[in-house]
Amino acid sequence: MTSSTSTRRFRHATMRDFPQMQKNYARARELMARSGNPTQWGHEFPREAVVLDDIAQHRSILLVDGTGPHERILAQFALCPGEDPTYRHIDGAWLDNDSYVTIHRICSSGLVKHAARECIRWALKHYGNVRADTHPNNKAMQHVLETSGFARCGLIQLLDRPTDTTRIAYQRHEW
Repeated sequence: MTSSTSTRRFRHATMRDFPQMQKNYARARELMARSGNPTQWGHEFPREAVVLDDIAQHRSILLVDGTGPHERILAQFALCPGEDPTYRHIDGAWLDNDSYVTIHRICSSGLVKHAARECIRWALKHYGNVRADTHPNNKAMQHVLETSGFARCGLIQLLDRPTDTTRIAYQRHEW
C-alpha cells in the first residue's frame, strides 16, 4: 500500500487520535444521512464509550499519511478478532466456520478516495478471513464490499439495539 511517493501506513489508534476520530465519525453520520441512510448510525453511533474501548483494546486501526505533526488520519475502523455474537445466527450461510476477524465502524476522513477499500485490503492481507455487515440502505458500503470480492452471505440481526436491527452480512476468505 505504501508507494515511493506516499507515507501511507496503518497503525493502532491512541487516545490522542480520539478527537479526530470523533470528527470523522460525525462526518460519516452526516454523509450517510444525506445518502439515504439516516438510521444506521443515527446521531450518536458509534457511542463515545465504544470508540474509547476500541482504542484501549487495540481494535482501532488507522490509515494515516504523513509523519509527526503533519500526519493525517485518512480512514479508521475497528478490527475485532474472535467470534462476533451478532454473527451466530444468520438468515443465510457463512462461507465457512473458520476463525475470522470482523471489520466494524469503518469510515473515511474524506481526504482521499478509496480509503475504506484500502482498509479492507489491509485486513484481508493480514487476516485472510474477514466478515463485515452493513445496513440495507448503505449502498456505498455494499458497493465497497462487493467490489472488494466479498460474498453476500445473508441477513443478521444486531443485538445491541431495539429497532432497525437488520444488516446484510458479508464474508471474504482468502484461501
